[in-house]
Amino acid sequence: MKKVLLVEDDRDISDLVALHLSDLGCDISSVFNGREAYDIAREKNFDLIILDLMLPEMDGLSICQKLRAHENHTPILMLTAKAEEFDKVLGLESGADDYLTKPFGIRELIARVKAIFRRSELKPIDQEASVIERGKLSIDQNKRLVMLDGNRIELTPKEFGLLALMAGNPGRNYSREELLNIVWGYEFNGYEHTVNSHVNRLRTKIEILEDYPELIQTSWGVGYRFNEEI
Repeated sequence: MKKVLLVEDDRDISDLVALHLSDLGCDISSVFNGREAYDIAREKNFDLIILDLMLPEMDGLSICQKLRAHENHTPILMLTAKAEEFDKVLGLESGADDYLTKPFGIRELIARVKAIFRRSELKPIDQEASVIERGKLSIDQNKRLVMLDGNRIELTPKEFGLLALMAGNPGRNYSREELLNIVWGYEFNGYEHTVNSHVNRLRTKIEILEDYPELIQTSWGVGYRFNEEI
């Protein structure tokens, strides 16, 4: 049974979403206050957090950022009545896994939830190849563990996804659109700059000189690739 933390201060919306998630067999914990939601998310394990952006005491964006800062990588589906591009990009770059704008249809919400569950359950098919070794970089896909020159590197889920994908296919050029579709798991046309932000943050963690990256290189006019000579 999937455990879902539902954080929505509109009780009518919360009750409706909880009803349909229960039909999926989910165990729902409904919270209506941002501060309380953050404390519960830190204390207990969940398979998914459905998080409204506008909440009393602590907003959803702050909750998402704080959880990611404390290495809590529970998938987050962010809900908001705001439709501006800035809000969508900010939500994704704060570490949210998906973003749904109100008003939304229940069928779309359930489809997003199912997609997140499917992605979280994916495991490498070839267990012998689950550890990727590239020079001083080691990526354990089963443990989601990244080591660089013997030191553990903490990555967000999207940073890990980008690194594992490109390091697993060195030399292959990926467009920003491809990386969005593969790593985020759904179409998000128009937000390719979100990929740029994640790659830049990834470079700060794994490159010796961020301005002269050796591992993740820019393919001018295309996107990015992992250095095949490593």
